[in-house]
Amino acid sequence: MTTGKPDAAALIALDWGTSSLRAYRMGSDGQTLDARHLPWGIMNLPQPVQDGALSAAPADQDSRFELAFEHACGDWLRAEPHLPVIACGMVGSAQGWREAAYLDVPVDLRQLAGQLTQVPRQGTPLHIVPGLIQRHGLPNVMRGEETQVAGVLDTLGADADDLLIGLPGTHSKWVSVRRGRVTHFDTFMTGEVYAALRGHTILGRTMSDGGADPEAYARGLRVAGAPAGRAGVLSTIFSARTLSLTGALTASAGPDYLSGLLIGHEIATLAEMLRQQGATPTLVLCGDDALCDRYRLALDHYGLGTPAQARHATERGLWHLAHAAGLVRATLTETP
Repeated sequence: MTTGKPDAAALIALDWGTSSLRAYRMGSDGQTLDARHLPWGIMNLPQPVQDGALSAAPADQDSRFELAFEHACGDWLRAEPHLPVIACGMVGSAQGWREAAYLDVPVDLRQLAGQLTQVPRQGTPLHIVPGLIQRHGLPNVMRGEETQVAGVLDTLGADADDLLIGLPGTHSKWVSVRRGRVTHFDTFMTGEVYAALRGHTILGRTMSDGGADPEAYARGLRVAGAPAGRAGVLSTIFSARTLSLTGALTASAGPDYLSGLLIGHEIATLAEMLRQQGATPTLVLCGDDALCDRYRLALDHYGLGTPAQARHATERGLWHLAHAAGLVRATLTETP
């Protein structure tokens, strides 16, 4: 447990995903004092270098995780070896440093802090936040997003009722929360499908990068919700090619059209699910500002209103969980 002056470092927090590693050195008031963004996700760990060249013998996974950890925060810990370290994300998956538990949904998020998985090290141990698993119907899982949700709730208040938290990204999540309990969540592979279609199909060959095209994006949103959109995303994505072939869509407009089409299908499906449930939750978005802007336009287009946006949710969630677990002791100030 750490204490100290309000401006003293109290925690190192890691958001360790598949493709990247974000490290935060946090003060005793919960504010971020320093941050780093490294390419060492769990599927792209660094290889030891000897005499200026990569080691001839591949290092074992533990060594490579340790090396990535050193890049992220080794100097911070040498300067302040008392600091506890907490991490969320795919570092706790079966392919991660240590496999952390999944907690079953529905679940009170306060349980996360009581079930951290510890990675013993020669120095400061690493504490990994558990993920969530939804077993009813088609199974669904998350790692990392549960910490973002905890950060959103810490911002809005744990008693916030009937929230639907949108987490746009590679695998977009829509998380239903009632008074601190995650009751259900859905996953849409929108971001990954977009990247795959652009990079590995004939659709991408007709596209070029020409800057943002808001009208093309809006057109994609409209098509997804039009009668033609009822044929489903597997049918409508071909229009990214045919509109180009007929001269109705320029190559530079293609990427934004495809983005609008895929996000449009996601939000159209979400709107229909909410209609069937008769639900009118308070919407909150959390994620990259530019991507949240795209989702905000889509939500408005499909009549779901203008959501609030929560910022710094991952850092805030990691701090909140470390505090709840007794790794740090402090009073969190409001994040502007």
